[in-house]
Amino acid sequence: MAAIPPVCDFGWPAVDATLRGVDGKTHSIFDQAGPNGLVVAFICNHCPYVKAVIGRIVRDAEDLKADGIGFVAVNSNDAEAYPEDSFANMKLFAAAHGFSFPYLYDEDQAVARAYDAACTPDFFGFNNELTLQYRGRLDASRKEASASDLRRDLFEAMKQVARTGNGPKDQIASVGCSIKWKESA
Repeated sequence: MAAIPPVCDFGWPAVDATLRGVDGKTHSIFDQAGPNGLVVAFICNHCPYVKAVIGRIVRDAEDLKADGIGFVAVNSNDAEAYPEDSFANMKLFAAAHGFSFPYLYDEDQAVARAYDAACTPDFFGFNNELTLQYRGRLDASRKEASASDLRRDLFEAMKQVARTGNGPKDQIASVGCSIKWKESA
């Protein structure tokens, strides 16, 4: 069942955390920020919505570096209930798709709760003061492969954030699989 996150809460402050990355190191979310901002993306390995766009996520993360925007991905799904989202499989997923950004494991789901993440993928775009300026979709993709010439909503919004410090007023929410919460969480 698809989940849709709420609209952008402009000015909401980013939350820092230090999490284990697939590279074997621990990473602070804030340390991933570029001089003009940061994208925090909640993704996972098994979601068909993520699988359909992972190549474009990797492309946009790389392209945003030129605009001084950092990027980090976080997997918060319950890996016991969804073994494909395990840390070992995160390593394989990142390697298979050539991640050039940290892919972090939110094992206790505290980061997803702090961000009020709703789905995978769920994108949070922050300016250089680390206040929220974008919470929307990557592009018009869904679970199926889409045309490669779709408008790059996240990319264009973050380019605007890099230039002006502010995100677009009109944003279209992301759609994806709900975060797989642990029963005890």
